[in-house]
Amino acid sequence: MGAIHPIRVVIVDDHPLAQSGMRNFVEAFSDFELVGVAGSGEEAIAACDRARPDVILMDMLMPGMDGLAATRAIKRGWPRTQVIALSSSQDSKLVKQALQAGAISYLLKNVSALDLAQAIRAAVAGRPVLSQEVTTVLMQTIYHDSGLGADLTEREHEVLRLVAQGLSNIDIGERLSISPSTVKYHLANIFSKLRVSSRMEAIALAYQHRLVS
Repeated sequence: MGAIHPIRVVIVDDHPLAQSGMRNFVEAFSDFELVGVAGSGEEAIAACDRARPDVILMDMLMPGMDGLAATRAIKRGWPRTQVIALSSSQDSKLVKQALQAGAISYLLKNVSALDLAQAIRAAVAGRPVLSQEVTTVLMQTIYHDSGLGADLTEREHEVLRLVAQGLSNIDIGERLSISPSTVKYHLANIFSKLRVSSRMEAIALAYQHRLVS
């Protein structure tokens, strides 16, 4: 049996005190390896190029190139690197922008060390995580429609259920015996009917409105 490699993590935050706290957090877990610390979006991109991390803990609000712009650039250049957005803001617009930029998760900075550690492990496995407070705010601003999802077809429900399980388009296609392009077509319809623009938003809505179990 091969050795299990630690999860390679980069910290991005413009505040030295926050950097120090995050450094101590990462180094406290034996299955994490700190491979870079950055204080700006530009430094985050350089760290990603240099260290090829598995997960980046990305502060959203930074001067210059902020976390949103850095996340977009990183997901374009290194699509396998997962970005966890970290912020003190629960603003629904920022949450949606972060998810649209490619962040797999959005957590508030008051998240516990154990919850953040679990989110990092989940990110590597392709599973998104939202802080409960963020989920509540996002749901309140998007929909209060009890009939949400009523117009989804049976196939779209199947695709949504598998998306919520963290499966990729290729995996969903294999599970349902359809092509990845057909999965993409169904997802476009799902996003349109739920009026969302990202997988994370669709998943959050699906659980909130019991469209999946």
